[in-house]
Amino acid sequence: MGAPQNNRGRRRDGDRQKEQSDLVEKVVFINRCAKVVKGGRRFSFSALIVTGDKAGRVGCGFGKANEVSEAIRKAGESAKKAMVKIAVTKNTIPHDAYGEFGGGKVLLRPASPGTGVVAGGGVRAVLEAVGIRDVLAKSMGSSNHANVVKATLTALSQLRTREDRLADRGFAVKSTPVAPAQV
Repeated sequence: MGAPQNNRGRRRDGDRQKEQSDLVEKVVFINRCAKVVKGGRRFSFSALIVTGDKAGRVGCGFGKANEVSEAIRKAGESAKKAMVKIAVTKNTIPHDAYGEFGGGKVLLRPASPGTGVVAGGGVRAVLEAVGIRDVLAKSMGSSNHANVVKATLTALSQLRTREDRLADRGFAVKSTPVAPAQV
């Protein structure tokens, strides 16, 4: 018999699988590149993936490989490492947000319940991975998938809830009591 193992700071395999099974991966774009060599063409692939937990965390990743499945796997690992927390309130965003990355420009606006995700392409993939259900979005400028996804992440990272804003300004956040209905 050996000494008892110290499991402090380590995750059990069951916890790791549970955490990863909650994540949603969305393929935004797969690119095929051809290199002409003596015997013909050699193809390589790149994949842009968005990963989120539908509860306010999202990340994007880019992977390259000689096979599509390997490129998707690499991009997925990269996206999991790059996950960030986003402020979401009642299935929408707390206020308007504008993000730019390179030539990609994205405008996000909160929407009333039941509106759905009014967005296209990479913006829709990011918003669905975050867990936002009601939002209006407009992609302006470049249509490059990578820049649009990163511009969306830039816009989402600017979001602050009302409580965060008040705490930043030094105000105590208190809940307002509901007045009883008068008969």
